[in-house]
Amino acid sequence: MEYIRGVLTNIFKETMDFLERSEQFSQITKIAVKIIVVIVVARFTIKLINSVIDKFVERQKKSKLNIDFMRVNTMKGLMKSSIKYIIYFIAFTAIIKFFGIEVTGLIATAGVGGLALGFGAQSLVRDIITGFFILFEEQFGVGHYVEVDGVDGIVEEMALRVTKIRDFSGDLHIIPNGKISRVTNKSAGKMRALVEIPIAYEENIDSAINVLKEASEKLKLENDKILEGPTVLGVSNLEKSAVVILIIAKTVPMEQWAVERLMRKRFKEALDDAGIKIPYEKSVIIQQKNNK
Repeated sequence: MEYIRGVLTNIFKETMDFLERSEQFSQITKIAVKIIVVIVVARFTIKLINSVIDKFVERQKKSKLNIDFMRVNTMKGLMKSSIKYIIYFIAFTAIIKFFGIEVTGLIATAGVGGLALGFGAQSLVRDIITGFFILFEEQFGVGHYVEVDGVDGIVEEMALRVTKIRDFSGDLHIIPNGKISRVTNKSAGKMRALVEIPIAYEENIDSAINVLKEASEKLKLENDKILEGPTVLGVSNLEKSAVVILIIAKTVPMEQWAVERLMRKRFKEALDDAGIKIPYEKSVIIQQKNNK
C-alpha cells in the first residue's frame, strides 16, 4: 500500500508541476484544439462530398440518357473511397505539422525506410491495384450476383481496398480485393429460368405439351423480363408417378427466380383449365371395425 501511495503521490506532483507551467499547457491545449478542428472539418468534408456524389448519381439515374446504373453505382463507391483516403491523408499531414514535423522531412525519412514500409504495405497496394483491375475489366459491379471464392451473394459496395457482398441470409462478407482469386459473375448476360412440370401417366403427353406451349406464348407477351422463350423442350424424365416436361426461358439478370415462380403458377393454372392432372402423393387410411 505504501508503494502504491508513493507512486500516486509522484504522479500527482508531476501533474501539478506540469499544470503550473502555463506556457507549455497553453501550447498543448492549442495543438489539441487544432487537431480536433482538423478532424471535424475532414469528417464534415467527407460527408458533404458524399452527399454531392449521391445527388449527382440520383440525377443521372432520373435522366433520359442510356446509362448503365450498375456501373454508375460501382463508380460511386470507388469515388467515395478515394475521396475519403485523400482527405484523411491531407488531415494527417496537417496534424503532424502542428508538432513541428515537416512533410518534406517525413518523406525523406520514408525514403530511407521505404523498403521496410514497402514490405509492410504490400497487401494494401495489392488490394488497391486488384480493385482497379476489377473495375476497368468490368468483371463485376454493384448489384451483380456473384460467387467469390466460395461466397455468393449480391455485390453491395466496391471500394479501393475491399468488396462487400451480402448473401441471401443477410450476412455481409467483406473481402479484400487482393484476396479475390476466382469470380463467377451470375449476372452477366441472359439468365436461364428452368421449370419441370410433372403430369400423370394417364394423361396425353402431346396434349399437355400443346397446353404448355400456349401458356408460354401468353406469358412471353405479358412479361418484359423474359428475353427468350419460354420454350417447351419435351419430356425430360420418367419418374415413379409422373412424366416430367421441361420448359426453359432466358431472362434479364436477377429476374430468373421471379420468372420461374410465375411460370409454375401459369402452367399449373393452364393444366387445371385443360383438365390435365398433376400427380401428388395421397394417403389412404383404412379403418377396420371390430364386430362383437
